[in-house]
Amino acid sequence: MSERVTYFVDVILPVPIHQEFTYRLPYELNDHIQFGVRVIVPFGKNKLQTGIVTRIHQEVPTLYQAKYVEHLLDETPLITNDQYAFWKWISAYYMSPIGDVMNAALPANFKLASETKILLHPSYIPSLDHLSEKEQDLVSILEEREECDLKELATLLDIKSIHPLVKRLIERRVVTTHESIQDRYTPKTVSCVMLAEELLAEELLTEAIASLEKESRNIKQVELMIHLLKLKTDGGGLDRPIAKQKVLEFGSAAVLSTLEKKGLVYIERFQIDRILLKAGEGKDIPTMTEPQRIALEEVRNHFEVPAKICLLHGVTGSGKTEIYVQLIQEYLDQGKQVLFLLPEIALTTQLITRLSAYFGEQVGVYHSRFNQNERVEIWQKVMENNLQQYRIILGARSSVFLPFQQLGLIIVDEEHENSFKQYDPSPRYNGRDAAIVLGKLHKCQVLLGSATPSMETFYHASEGRYGFVKLYERYLGLSMPEVLIADLKRERRLKSMNGHISSFLMEEMKETMARGEQIILFQNRRGYTPQWACEVCSWTPKCTNCDVSLTYHKHGNHLKCHYCSYVTNPIGACPACGSTRLKMIGFGTEKIEDELGLLFPDKTVKRMDLDTTRSKNAYQVLLDEFEERKIDIFVGTQMITKGLDFDNVGLVGVLDADMLLNRPDFRAYERSYQLISQVAGRAGRKSKRGKVIIQTGDPDHWVLQHVMQHDYPSFYNNEKIERENFFYPPFYKIINITLKHIQEPQLEVSAAELAQSMRQFFKERVLGPEFPIIKRIQNLYLKEIKLKIERGAPEKKVKDKLQELIHSFYEKPINKSVKIVIDIDPL
Repeated sequence: MSERVTYFVDVILPVPIHQEFTYRLPYELNDHIQFGVRVIVPFGKNKLQTGIVTRIHQEVPTLYQAKYVEHLLDETPLITNDQYAFWKWISAYYMSPIGDVMNAALPANFKLASETKILLHPSYIPSLDHLSEKEQDLVSILEEREECDLKELATLLDIKSIHPLVKRLIERRVVTTHESIQDRYTPKTVSCVMLAEELLAEELLTEAIASLEKESRNIKQVELMIHLLKLKTDGGGLDRPIAKQKVLEFGSAAVLSTLEKKGLVYIERFQIDRILLKAGEGKDIPTMTEPQRIALEEVRNHFEVPAKICLLHGVTGSGKTEIYVQLIQEYLDQGKQVLFLLPEIALTTQLITRLSAYFGEQVGVYHSRFNQNERVEIWQKVMENNLQQYRIILGARSSVFLPFQQLGLIIVDEEHENSFKQYDPSPRYNGRDAAIVLGKLHKCQVLLGSATPSMETFYHASEGRYGFVKLYERYLGLSMPEVLIADLKRERRLKSMNGHISSFLMEEMKETMARGEQIILFQNRRGYTPQWACEVCSWTPKCTNCDVSLTYHKHGNHLKCHYCSYVTNPIGACPACGSTRLKMIGFGTEKIEDELGLLFPDKTVKRMDLDTTRSKNAYQVLLDEFEERKIDIFVGTQMITKGLDFDNVGLVGVLDADMLLNRPDFRAYERSYQLISQVAGRAGRKSKRGKVIIQTGDPDHWVLQHVMQHDYPSFYNNEKIERENFFYPPFYKIINITLKHIQEPQLEVSAAELAQSMRQFFKERVLGPEFPIIKRIQNLYLKEIKLKIERGAPEKKVKDKLQELIHSFYEKPINKSVKIVIDIDPL
C-alpha cells in the first residue's frame, strides 16, 4: 500500500450493535494493516475497545467523521475469511448483533476494553529480570493494588497505548484478565507419579536404584521403582506422567509414600481433558463388529458427495463411538482437522479419555468455561494448523467458532440434546445447526449421531436431504434393556407405595442389589420438594422477584427460587391465615435420596444434580465412585443421561414419567421419549441385558408404549402427524419474540401494539401476545409473541420485515424501555 494514501477500515466491536464501524487508518499503519487483525479504537466517550478489521477501503463515511485507529495489536490475522462469513451467517440467521457474535466467538483475553480488569497471573513467579522497565512498573502496581483496569494503568504509567504492553504480558503469563479466573468449571484431573528431575538422566536413575538395593528392607521400594521405570519407558519416556492408580497395582501406597519422602518421586495432578496425560497414547483402533462395519461403509458411501450431512441413528450401546474413531483416523490420515461436538464437556470425560488413548496429544478440548489462557492457546494452535497437536477438537457448542484451516469432518454426538442451544446471552444459536453451516463453508462432511434424533433431523434424513445410516443392534449382539411399567394409580389404590417408590420397583431394587449390581434412579427435578402449601387456604411461598413457587432444599434448610437464586428461610405458619398445617407437594432428587437412606440403611446412596456438583471436581468424584462400585444407588436429574457408560448397572428406574409427559410444550412428547430412552440406555451396556422400570399413572400412554418397544421410527411417525396438523417444526419454523418490562400495564400495551403490526404483514401466522407459564422473572414481566413461518418461505424477507417492524416499534418513545428478545428455532 502507498504510504500517503488515506485508508479506512471497517471494524467489528464487541458491543450489542448490528453494524460495523469505520475508522481512519494512520499513514504509518498502511503497510501493516490486513483483514482479521485486532486494532484498538476509540468508542464512546473516553473509552477504548478492541475490534477486528473486516475491510480495508478508501470510502469516506458520510454520516459521521471517522476517528483514527489508535493501535494495531497483531502482525497476523486472528480470524479467517471463513470465520467472518460464519459470524455473518450467525448474525443474520439468529437476528443477533455482529458484536454479540464476536463476543461469543473470541476468548476474553483477545478483547481488551478500557474497563477490563488486569491482575497478576496465579502461576507467575515474581521475577523482574526478564521484564522491561515499563513492564516492571506495571507488575509493581498490580502487586500493590491486586487489580486495575486498563484506563487506570495507562494513567499510572503515563502511557497512551497500554494495550500492546498488556498483550505482551498476557502472552507471557505474567498477567491475566479478570474474566479468566472466574471460571467455575474445573476439568477432570488425575494424580500421577513423576520421577524427581535429577533422576531423568538414565545413569542417575540406575545409581538411585542401586543405592536402594544395598539394604534388604528396601526390596519393595526397588520392585516398585523398577515397575515404574518400565511403565515410563513403555509410555514414551522417563518424563511421562503415570497414573498413580496404575502404579499402585504394583505396590502399596505406603511404599510409594516412602519413595516420595526420599525425594525419588513426587505426585502431581494432571488434567485429562487437556491431554497432558499421554500414557497409553497410540492404542490400537478397536476391531469392529459386522453391523458396525456395515454402518461405517454406508457412512463412507454418503460422504462421497462433498459437504454431505449424514445421520447415524444408532441405539444406545450400539458402538457409535467406534465408528467415530475409525472416521477420525481416516480424516487425520488425509491431513484434515476434525471437530467433535458434545452437548456437555463436564459429563463426557469418559469419551475424552477414550479418544486420547487412541490419538494422544492430537486431541484438544475447547469449552466456554475453560481457563482463558488455555482457550487462547488452542485457538492459536488451530490457527497455525499444527500437524502434531489439536488436530481433533473435542468441545461444546462454542468450539464451532475456532479458526479451522483444513476442517475435513464434523461429528455432532447426541445431536438431539437441547444443551447445544444457547439461550442467554445473544447470539441464541444452535450448535448443531451452526455446525452444519460451518461444514458447508469448509466443504467438509458432517455426521450427526443419536439414539433418539430430533424430529427435525430425522425428518430431513427420512426425506432424503441427509444421508441416513441405521445401527439398530447393540454391540456384540447384546439385547436392549427390558422396559416395564409400574402403575402408580394401582399402587396408590392398594396403598403399596414406599414413599415415592412403588412396590414393583422396590422388589426389583432388592433383587438387583442382591446380585451385586448397581441402580440408577432418574427424577428430573432437584431439591427436596417443589412446593409447600397451606392445607387450610392453599397459600404457597413465592419468590419475591419471580412468579414461581419456591423449592424446599432440606440440606440447606431453605426455600430457593431456581430462576433467580433468591433464598429464604422455611415458614412455620401460613402468613395468609396463620395455620401451621403446611404440607409438602411433589418430590425432587434430594427427597428421594433421603427416603432411600431410610429404606436401605446399609447401602450407599448418592445423588447427582446441580446442587451436588457445584464444588470443584464434585461431578467427577461422583462418577468415579460409581464406576468403582462405591455407590449402590445413584439418584439424578438429566445429568445422568449424558455420557455415562458403566458395566454394572442392572436396573434403571424412572420415578415420575408423568411430569415429563404433561408439560405444556409442543416438544413435551419428543423430550420425554428422548430422556426416558437415554436414561434407559444406561442399563446393561456391557455383558448383561439390564432392566428399566418406568413409574407412571398412565401405563397405556402411547409414548411409553413406544419407549418399551425401543421403536423410535414409530414414535416419529405418530408425532409427525400432530406436528403437521398444528403447524409446528419440522414443517414450520418458529420465531419467539419475548417482550420484557418492569411494569405490567406498559408491557400489555406495547406487546399488543407489536403483535398488531406483525399481523398486518404476517396475518394468522402470528400467535399472541400471551404471558408465559412464569409471567415474571427477576422483576421483569414477560409477554411472548410466536411467529410460525412455512419452511419454504423466503427467510431473509421474513427476518428483514420483522427487524423493520421492531425498528418502527422503538421509534415511539414510550416503547424504548421495553426489551425485546428474539429466539430463532427455540427448543
